[in-house]
Amino acid sequence: MALTKEVIYDKTEIFGEYKHVQCREATIVKEDGIELSRSFSRHVLVPSKCSPDLDSAGNPDGTFTHTDTDISGEPAETQAVCVAIWTDEVKAAWKTQCEASQSEPGV
Repeated sequence: MALTKEVIYDKTEIFGEYKHVQCREATIVKEDGIELSRSFSRHVLVPSKCSPDLDSAGNPDGTFTHTDTDISGEPAETQAVCVAIWTDEVKAAWKTQCEASQSEPGV
């Protein structure tokens, strides 16, 4: 009676105007080669992280720092998808959206 656990990325989905990439990871537990259970976890990748810059008093100064999302820990297939769809145009539109949403009062 041998129990094994296998983790695979079994689904990659692209959605939205800014080409978010949703990755699904399946964890499969088998006994003697027969699947006993399968569970899923998901995470979403976006083209970049947008952080407001702060003045000396710690208040947002109206400028932003954009850091490309680190995809180096993702499977090669996911990295290839991100590189293909996150064009300069998509990244620019995402940056504009991030800044606009963080500049709105109450956000």
